[in-house]
Amino acid sequence: MANRQGTHFKRALLSVTGLIVLFLILVLVNILVSHANVRWDATEDKSYSLSKGTQDILGAMTQPVTVKFFYSRSNPDIPANIKLYARRVEDFLKEYANGSNGMITLEVIDPRPDSDEEEWAQKYGLEPVQTMGGEPITCGLVFTAADQEETIEWLDPSKEQLLEYDITSIIYGLQNPEKKTVGIITSLPVFGSGARGAMPGQPPSQPWIFVTELKKIYDVKEIKPTVRLIDPSLDLLMVVFPKDMSPQLEYAVDQYVLSGGNAIIFVDPLCVSYRSGGQQDFMRSSGTALDQVFKAWGIKMDASKTVADYGQPTQVRTSEQGTEENPLMITARGDAFNRENVITAGLESMLFPVAGAIVKTEGQDKKTAVKDYSFETLVNSSDDAAMVDAFKAFLGVDAIKKDFVPAKKRFSIIVRVRGTFNTAFPDGPPKPKSPDIPPVDETKYPQLKVAKKPATLVIVSDADMLADNFYVQHRNFFGMNVSEMFNDNLNFLSNSSEMLTGSDALIGLRSRGKMERPFTAVLALRKRAKAQWMDKEKELVKQIEETNRKLQQLEREKDASEKMIISPKQEAEIAKFKEQKRNISHQLKQVRKNLRADIETLGATLKGINIFLMPLLVSIVGIIFAVYKQRKLRRR
Repeated sequence: MANRQGTHFKRALLSVTGLIVLFLILVLVNILVSHANVRWDATEDKSYSLSKGTQDILGAMTQPVTVKFFYSRSNPDIPANIKLYARRVEDFLKEYANGSNGMITLEVIDPRPDSDEEEWAQKYGLEPVQTMGGEPITCGLVFTAADQEETIEWLDPSKEQLLEYDITSIIYGLQNPEKKTVGIITSLPVFGSGARGAMPGQPPSQPWIFVTELKKIYDVKEIKPTVRLIDPSLDLLMVVFPKDMSPQLEYAVDQYVLSGGNAIIFVDPLCVSYRSGGQQDFMRSSGTALDQVFKAWGIKMDASKTVADYGQPTQVRTSEQGTEENPLMITARGDAFNRENVITAGLESMLFPVAGAIVKTEGQDKKTAVKDYSFETLVNSSDDAAMVDAFKAFLGVDAIKKDFVPAKKRFSIIVRVRGTFNTAFPDGPPKPKSPDIPPVDETKYPQLKVAKKPATLVIVSDADMLADNFYVQHRNFFGMNVSEMFNDNLNFLSNSSEMLTGSDALIGLRSRGKMERPFTAVLALRKRAKAQWMDKEKELVKQIEETNRKLQQLEREKDASEKMIISPKQEAEIAKFKEQKRNISHQLKQVRKNLRADIETLGATLKGINIFLMPLLVSIVGIIFAVYKQRKLRRR
């Protein structure tokens, strides 16, 4: 008996000791895991992982950066979408801190009302947003490095796709605070008539708005058409409507790109902003300018053709003071933009007055073959578009509509080309046509046959999009002149310039997928219901048109004495239509009812899975384990 009690005591002691040891092991494991930098991103698009470009920039940091995340966490009136987004942003910022080898310090600050933190947020320029409950919300970022400071005043959930690019570009800018230099080659008076001389009897014109805006950020230089060499230290080259460009200047562009320089180039099949000698040319095409380097870059544009897009027309005023939809004035919107590229991911609409189509050439000869070549469309037409002769722009919309046959494919209006290019002048620099023009001194400027490093080029098939009238509206507001942007033309230029003046790592960044996942099954149900709805609506419109046609026919068949009286046949036709309308309305209601029922069924199924599936699985595992233990005991 004593032996049995001793045995039971030992077993109980061992059990208690085992539980204590197990508890200590769990505590120790938790402590170790909390300090270990082991993270696993299980999202489909790796939404919480930093891209390689960001990792490269973080790895090259030399200046510590402090990121202050001001977020009104204690505010009870924060909308659910802002609360979830702020949590995702905080997790994402932790990835930056973890991946920076201690060069980035993250501070999460709650600016409570009447606190020191609120005063700091105001000093940094973070303006709170009022909620429905009346309490203000602050949700922004402040980046500080030495005496430099950058802010994102409001973290907009709708711009989540650009979050990584915005954060990374600010960190990169804090590491490289020097002002970048942009050079512009142009045949247009973008610098104002002060730079070229005003027309007789006319006041000097002002620089175009895009030049004024660029000068706020960059050191902007005008490159004269007589230059023999473009400074390879230039951070970005911009070529705007290169009409009548000399072969020597084209050669200078070629050599700049081969030196590793990035460029934005605006060509045009018909530039409505171009004037020569006070008169508008009939055909204002950039013509064959840059054709030779385009061939070396693997692209081409037919300067005699323009894109007519009836899927994205712009409503314009006619000479008779009416309005019409002009397919040559393309308003790109929606899926016309490449959402995978950060340049165009956040754009909503752009206006292209008479644009061409940029095509990737099928083959390249051995002399101009490009290494590591990529061709990417940034903005395209709809598939209800076709190529038409550019001169038809002068003949009016009716002339275009008359012979229009949609190509059933999209045309590239803006493209991004990248590669390690070879020279477009394999036989050496072009010889000047005039003996007065000295040739390029090859001893002083030796020709580059092959690019030193990859270059990135953004090619736009329209130059008029930079003209003020096509993206800025001026109006008088209580005696003040107010300029209002009505599309994203200037935003596109800003995005492109910022991207191409950054490092190669920054250029390689893509827009991210949204961390918030839509309920795709419900969206599919809604899409199917919408298609059914549209079919019923089309049927109703068809019935209305058919009824109107019959009523008009019956009206014509009446005698003069019956013109003001509804005939029995007309009454019968109207009654028939009303009955058909009631039937179709009932069917539309049934579509809505079925949609709600399908969504509710799906929701109930998911709720049942969430509530009962896990307990069921645990119960099954428990039963299997119990059966296993019973069998083991029986064997003993």
